[in-house]
Amino acid sequence: MTDETREYEVAVIGGGPAGLTAALYTTRLSHDTVVVNRGGGRAAMMTETHNVVGITEDVSGKELLRTAREQIQRYGADYVRDYVESVEQSGDGRFRLSTDEAELTAERVVLATGFNDVRPDPPLPPTGRGLHWCLHCDAYMFVDEPVFVMGTGESAAHVAMIMLNFTDEVDLLLRGDDPQWSDETDRQLRAHPVEIVSEDVTGMEKGDDGWLEGFEFEDGQFREYRGGFPMYGSNYNAELVDQLGCERNDDGTVAVGDAGETSVEGVYAVGDLTPGHNQIPVAMGEGANAGIDIHYSLREFPKSVEEIDAEGDVSPDEVPGISDELREAAREFRATGDD
Repeated sequence: MTDETREYEVAVIGGGPAGLTAALYTTRLSHDTVVVNRGGGRAAMMTETHNVVGITEDVSGKELLRTAREQIQRYGADYVRDYVESVEQSGDGRFRLSTDEAELTAERVVLATGFNDVRPDPPLPPTGRGLHWCLHCDAYMFVDEPVFVMGTGESAAHVAMIMLNFTDEVDLLLRGDDPQWSDETDRQLRAHPVEIVSEDVTGMEKGDDGWLEGFEFEDGQFREYRGGFPMYGSNYNAELVDQLGCERNDDGTVAVGDAGETSVEGVYAVGDLTPGHNQIPVAMGEGANAGIDIHYSLREFPKSVEEIDAEGDVSPDEVPGISDELREAAREFRATGDD
């Protein structure tokens, strides 16, 4: 680790759509910003991008994130590929971030570390080629196609019923486990044309294009599927949330206000860490809200009447309220003709 401590106004931890959007806003709104990202994440796994207006489906998640990273860097943000080991608030109210390679400080912290989906045991098809994690993104792909849902809980039962809006061939795969849903849900489920398959999966077939064609089961049956949704829950990447003492909800998400503010002043949470739909446009909106709220709390001007009375009028030498680094980045950006 270097002995140098780099100072910022805003530190964003996590480089998915929510974190990168927050950084885009804080940077363009004149605040020195760093994004620290360890890599990976749900968006990076996407083979295609769905439900993002203006982004066509031939754009992968990696391409989307790479373009976003290049965009914020051109505006003047720093992007660091590193792992944040700890965050603590010092006596002056600033936050100190310790990573594998550096020490950083910031006045505001945005947590955008997301969660990991709990994966069922193999055999499984590749993500994006028969294994899908987002009902709202991918259900459209399976109109009139045979679909599976894996799981034993309430969410699995309800997703199986929801998929009947798109296809009349829906199987709910218990994979040898007992169902855990309520009696009411069981009554509801059995009133819908969903086939409940108790036997575990023992094998799988894929086509030449890599897409799932179907599963083999313990009883010797082979069932055709184009794809489906595992519903086994989420593991939140919330170590830093708990280090900082941010309040969490019963489901593990971080309790936040309208702009993503947490119970700890100066700390925001956005994206999949927070309650609501886990969608790229939703995450982007949360990042934008947080970025704007941070700007309101950090911007130098206008000075309040109380500040003017205490400190005097604003001198022309005090403006603009933007760092030299970001001023230079803005000049370079305009010079390319892309403004």
